[in-house]
Amino acid sequence: MIRIILFLLLIALGAAGAAWIAEQTGDVALSWGGYRAQMTLPVFVLALGIVIVAAMMLWATLRGVWRTPGRLRRNRRERRQARGRHAITQGLLAIGHGDSSAARMHADAARKHAAHDPLALLLHAQSAQLDGDREGAQRAFRAMAEREDTRLLGLRGLFIEAQRADDPVAAVMLAEEALKLSPSSSWASHAVLGFCCAKGDWAGALKILDNNQSAGLIDKATYRRQRGVLLTARALELEKVDRDLARESVMEAVKLAPTLVPAAVLASKFESEAHQVRRSMRLVEAAWLAQPHPDLADAYSHVKLGDSARQRLVRVETLAAKAPGHIESALAIARAAIDASEFAKAREALAPFIDQPTQRVALLMAELERTEHGDSGRARAWTLRAVRALHDPAWTADGYVSDRWRPVSPVTGRLDAFQWQTPVAALPSDKGPAIESSPFEEAMLAAPRRAVVIAPPEPVNEPAAEPVAANKPEPSAVPIAPEPSAAQDNTPPASVAAEPAPAAEASRPEPAAEPTPAPQKPAESAPAQPAPLFRSRKDIPRTVPAPIPAVIPLVRAPDDPGVDEDGPTDEFAEQIGTPKAQAGGWRGFLSRWGGN
Repeated sequence: MIRIILFLLLIALGAAGAAWIAEQTGDVALSWGGYRAQMTLPVFVLALGIVIVAAMMLWATLRGVWRTPGRLRRNRRERRQARGRHAITQGLLAIGHGDSSAARMHADAARKHAAHDPLALLLHAQSAQLDGDREGAQRAFRAMAEREDTRLLGLRGLFIEAQRADDPVAAVMLAEEALKLSPSSSWASHAVLGFCCAKGDWAGALKILDNNQSAGLIDKATYRRQRGVLLTARALELEKVDRDLARESVMEAVKLAPTLVPAAVLASKFESEAHQVRRSMRLVEAAWLAQPHPDLADAYSHVKLGDSARQRLVRVETLAAKAPGHIESALAIARAAIDASEFAKAREALAPFIDQPTQRVALLMAELERTEHGDSGRARAWTLRAVRALHDPAWTADGYVSDRWRPVSPVTGRLDAFQWQTPVAALPSDKGPAIESSPFEEAMLAAPRRAVVIAPPEPVNEPAAEPVAANKPEPSAVPIAPEPSAAQDNTPPASVAAEPAPAAEASRPEPAAEPTPAPQKPAESAPAQPAPLFRSRKDIPRTVPAPIPAVIPLVRAPDDPGVDEDGPTDEFAEQIGTPKAQAGGWRGFLSRWGGN
């Protein structure tokens, strides 16, 4: 509406001006050289307007002719860019669909029409990777790394190609260069941090962690936890080399991460050596409330040096009361009770878990049978049952099981990845019972327990023992089930055979199922007592029967190169179905950085 009013006002003003000029009297004369032109004022104004319009039209024509080549070049360039953008769009869509031939075709078109476009270089590299052309992908990423706007993206691509080529040195160099270029780059900091941890450069790892926190890549809680993990790893490494620095590191770590089990155990050990018993106990109790662990129970029982086995049992019972009903509490009490010869208390602690025992429960029951009653048959039955028993919790990270805690995952390089939990492959299924006892185990466990009394040797005055006649009856033996195969039996066959009844036992009534006692042999020597199944508490493994591999994979990575030298397995580990270790060490670890 306003525009219409303004237009009408302009027309009115123009008409008024034209009427005013038409009413003016007088002539206008132009004299130039020998020419003279004379006209009225309205005619002069009309002629002046025509000249101005003609001059403008001429100027516009000349200007258009002058700019025509540039306009043609610009239009051609815009058409090429439009074609290149279309090719880039279609190529990226083809890569998303997994069509390598279409992606390569669109990449060639994009390189032809938009050779200097960063997206064209990215499309070329992606299509080469999809087609399996690593050399072409590396050329494209190098071209991107030479440009300022795509330098970081090119380094990232070269880093991935170095990983695929199993070149950890080049991968780390590229990650370090990218980290210098962009300190906030998460993939570069992750790779360099993992490399520092792999080679034990804890100072460098702590510096990178500080940079991540200042760059805003991690929050404050995560920073405190990860710093505690790195300090704990440094303290464990320097425990026997530089105890002062190890103590300083672990004390800071336990303040930052009080629930970290290795930090609490090592800090408790240092406090115990400094005769700070109460402080040492508080450190263990704080970690025990968050996650009961056998190392915590062992550290708590030995927090005061020189205590007797019964004193350690009382202390362990106090700690177990803070997590009642937990299997680790029961195992800790049973272990301390066996050491203190409180066998009834050990059986009472293990009773809720013997229906479906774990490997540690079965091994403790075997030791209990051997130590309390000297029953090698029942001990062997429990040992064989441990072969097929449920797995105990272990340090697990990304499908790998380790016999010790580690600061980073050997698969992905993730910091603070190991958790104390039951491995996924060892979890029981929902169909049927977790384990079933074999007939041999049931026969051994159902056999009546008979105390074995060892009689002292009697002096022999005869020069030689009387030879036994060929038809002389042999001493009777307690009937037992057939022996298991050598692949499942870890004790000598001699310990399986029934021993002759000694003199002190011959007069005792035998169960109805057993035959009458046989005549006693000449007392040449006392019957040989079976060798103890476990000589000390150190011989009882906490997870699986020792020795076990340093790293036990439960899921094999698709690109895993093979088995590393750090992962040997023994015959017992093969019996319980434990897979062999995958590639370990810093080389195997660096080959898995960053993914695909």
